[in-house]
Amino acid sequence: MTPSIPQPRIVTLAYTGYVIAFFVFLALPLVVVAVFAFNDSQFPSLPWEGFTWNWFFGSERPMIGVFHERSILRAIGTSAFVAVLVSILSVAVGLSNAFLFNRYRFRGQEILYIFMLLPLVIPGIVLGISILVFSSRIANGMWDLAQWDIEALRPGLTLVVLGQFSFIATISTLVIAARLQKFDRTLEEAAMNLGANRITAVRTITLPYLGPAMIGAFVVAFLMSFENFNTTLMLVGSDAPLTIAMFDRLKEGSTPLLNAVSLLLMLGSSCLALVMIAFQRKG
Repeated sequence: MTPSIPQPRIVTLAYTGYVIAFFVFLALPLVVVAVFAFNDSQFPSLPWEGFTWNWFFGSERPMIGVFHERSILRAIGTSAFVAVLVSILSVAVGLSNAFLFNRYRFRGQEILYIFMLLPLVIPGIVLGISILVFSSRIANGMWDLAQWDIEALRPGLTLVVLGQFSFIATISTLVIAARLQKFDRTLEEAAMNLGANRITAVRTITLPYLGPAMIGAFVVAFLMSFENFNTTLMLVGSDAPLTIAMFDRLKEGSTPLLNAVSLLLMLGSSCLALVMIAFQRKG
């Protein structure tokens, strides 16, 4: 709808109703998950048995809370460790890619750019299976050839990091490249006219300008890595990130403990999103 064009009242009401229904459809499952995180029951369903904090702070079974459940805390730590590594690698490679595609022209650049975007259109589970098969064949070949067992090529955190990095780096590239395209290169030329070399000009002028985009890319990469399931499921070893640990718990039967974890994830994601928005506005 175009606000400047008068619309019949029924069209305006229908459009408003559609927008409200759309956001209710998006928010209602999250609200339900949050509400049942405080249900004084062993099952995340009706009837409501009363309000409790036990699913967060309880220390005795069967209502042990998130902050006393060692397996969940360990999984959160594993997810955070993987997410930080993936984010650092993705921002570093994304920054390099942004300069490569923005500042240089070379033969085959368009094809290389398409290859960079391919991981975004490949389903995560297919990407995970492909990486697993490829790494396993290399590991098995090295064992048959030289009796050399490369643990990094077996299912585990190394493959999880590489698997997530393979598509998250593309997103970081797009975020940083979008800001780099708006940069006025005459600022670098002015710095070089004043005696700075190109590296100094980029370090002191261009990188600070890209700072908000780099922080935004880091936050986006962290969130995508932390919540990734499909690719991680195919590559995980004995150290399970949070999404895999919650999936294993869900197979045994859901409890409000998972609702409590989900609520904490929603709050954490919202806080990081607000941080990213703040830095974007500052930039």
